[in-house]
Amino acid sequence: MPDITWEDPFCGEGNSCFRLGTDPTGNAYIAVNGQEQHAIRDSLAALRTLILDIKAGRADHLL
Repeated sequence: MPDITWEDPFCGEGNSCFRLGTDPTGNAYIAVNGQEQHAIRDSLAALRTLILDIKAGRADHLL
């Protein structure tokens, strides 16, 4: 596993905790807290787009 710097978990109700991380080569990671070895990897640009789209309400239909 690459050298990933993980942010503190973002937690909802119960055990619904997710972590975001980055590595020195420009990759971004999303994982369930405690299961970081199974993280999804993509580019920082993809993570940026995901966060901006969520903030813009484009995922509100999932709530």
